[in-house]
Amino acid sequence: MVRELADDGIDVAVACRVLGVSRSGFYEWKDRPVSAREQENEMLLRYIEKIHADPRKKTYGSPRVHAELTLGVGLHVNEKRVARLMRSAGIQGLYYRRRSWCTVRDPQATPSADLVNRQFDVDAPNRLWLTDITEHPTEEGKLYCAAVMDAYSRRIIGYSMADHLRTELVLDALSMAIVRRPPARQETILHSDHGTQYTSWDFGQRLRKTGLLGSMGTVGDCYDNAMMESFWGTLQLEVLDRKKWKTRDELANAIFEWIECWYNPVRRHSSLGMRSPIEFEKLHTPSDHDR
Repeated sequence: MVRELADDGIDVAVACRVLGVSRSGFYEWKDRPVSAREQENEMLLRYIEKIHADPRKKTYGSPRVHAELTLGVGLHVNEKRVARLMRSAGIQGLYYRRRSWCTVRDPQATPSADLVNRQFDVDAPNRLWLTDITEHPTEEGKLYCAAVMDAYSRRIIGYSMADHLRTELVLDALSMAIVRRPPARQETILHSDHGTQYTSWDFGQRLRKTGLLGSMGTVGDCYDNAMMESFWGTLQLEVLDRKKWKTRDELANAIFEWIECWYNPVRRHSSLGMRSPIEFEKLHTPSDHDR
């Protein structure tokens, strides 16, 4: 504190007197060589500041910053030490708020059985797909986004965006997923909520034609599609709430770039051993799944 006050132009003698520190003690401390531990901390803090200077990584808390240092840079450092350095420097990640739902349940529809029952862990791609819809305002009106995720790697394999909530929105997202990753007939489950888009005749026909097994969770229970809820929360934190969006096209382009250039290939996931979805698939699945 004395050194900081002195750097601000305050006389050392005055600063020492105000803080109750002896001048000789201050100069003895000031002239003491920097320890190896302090030098390491300064180096680590520079790395941490560099990581957080990346706009994409400003949301990273200590676990992901630690992964960047160990997996990305190759440094051997304890996560608690990283957390302590971040805390002392006032560097912290961001946390998302819970979103509101935009799907509307059709009370007359006959829902599919729940084939998942909150068991999202699968041992290979194309075992379980998850799908959902979110919305976000722009100055010219809301943009709606439907997405399909492969639960194995949390990879987004299909998505679509539009200014409406008609069934075509979810059909377009499903079509992209089918083209990118043809499902195993009568083996791939597609899990959704009870929104009218997913209970529609057209959507059911597409499932049957493709050989996908339809599954729906409990009405009004976000935990029955928790993995998609987590994805939407991340999108909201890192894209949707970062600024006010003027047009739907501007927001749609930002979402496209975020999914294709950041979320799938780069962003670290704690549930994947701090690997990105694409990196996780390359490490743990045969090459024919690396699409």
